[in-house]
Amino acid sequence: MNTTAPALTPTTRALAWCLHLLVLGLLVLAAGRAVAAGDPRAGAVVAAATACGLVYAVGPVLPHVRRSRRAAALWLTAVGAAWLVLLALSADGVWVAFPLYFLQLHLLPRRAGLVAVVLTAAAAVAGFAAHQGSFGAAMAIGPALGAAVAVAVVRGYQALYRESEQRRRLIEELTDTRADLAAAQHTAGVLAERERLAREIHDTLAQGLSSIQLLLRAAERALPGTPETAAGYVDQARQAAVDNLAEARRFVAALAPPALEDTTLAGALERLCATTSTRHPITARFRLSGEAVPLPTAHEVALLRIVQSAIANTVRHAHATSAEVTLRYLGDRVEVDVVDDGRGFVPGRLPSAGPQTGGFGLAAMRARVQSLGGTFTVDSAPGRGTALTARLPVGHPTTAASEDHL
Repeated sequence: MNTTAPALTPTTRALAWCLHLLVLGLLVLAAGRAVAAGDPRAGAVVAAATACGLVYAVGPVLPHVRRSRRAAALWLTAVGAAWLVLLALSADGVWVAFPLYFLQLHLLPRRAGLVAVVLTAAAAVAGFAAHQGSFGAAMAIGPALGAAVAVAVVRGYQALYRESEQRRRLIEELTDTRADLAAAQHTAGVLAERERLAREIHDTLAQGLSSIQLLLRAAERALPGTPETAAGYVDQARQAAVDNLAEARRFVAALAPPALEDTTLAGALERLCATTSTRHPITARFRLSGEAVPLPTAHEVALLRIVQSAIANTVRHAHATSAEVTLRYLGDRVEVDVVDDGRGFVPGRLPSAGPQTGGFGLAAMRARVQSLGGTFTVDSAPGRGTALTARLPVGHPTTAASEDHL
């Protein structure tokens, strides 16, 4: 029985069913033997065994019995009363005391369970002695031994259960600690990387820009009196700009996503779909349409990040079985679509953006696209899946110019 215990495990569920079957078998045995022996009270024995079985069957299906010790005690009292009637009619009813021991020890408080077991054993001995017409020490051995075995088994099970719960809580604490440690390491890594980038920028780009500024000021002071000197300063400033440009290229290369290293955007998206299908219960497919053209790094990074975020949302929230990613080259623009067959949602009813709601996803995607002069649309409805589209101009003036100069 699982009346006051937590959710059953497969093992405890199997034990509960074994107990149910044991009670049923003993009741059938008592009724069957009465009928087979031609007992004049066979009809009454069958009725008492049936009543006891029906009262017992009520317990596992009543939620109050599973959650309340008071309700469990009332149910056990009813089962015990029905059993006493059966015991009064048939000596074979004494065997039903054995599963009753387990029920009482498991469902009742510790002391009350022991008292109930002692009373049940005494009733079993008295009932059996009454049917035999005499009393001997041997008659008390069976019920008493059964009670002792039941107490030992239940107490051992409870001890093992407590130990299992302690281990479970310890594992949960270790898991939480590991998660906290991973988060702390991630935060420390982010801060360290920010510090490294700040130091690098200060020691290279910032110093170089300061040098250019000083050289241009020196050239300005040299004009118009000594143009040769001013030209020398300007030439030095130009060389400093070239050096800074090289440093800027190094930063851009270092900050590019690893997924785009040594591959194209199409290759990175195809690999993302393959990895998603392998690691999650969802089939992600990739399609390429149109003739691929070179894209600015910012465009490739934005499109890759958008697809990564969309696929992550599909896996976590959409309960979808399939998703399709399509990369289209349409001459003057590039477009990426992410379509899933999940449960969908109402775009206008998403929770407001915040760290607790996770509402930054779509807003971040839209901001990425709009910062590059593109458009971002989401089409979804409950039960109809979600279709997400991001479009970027291939020849956006600002971005293209930036990339050309870098």
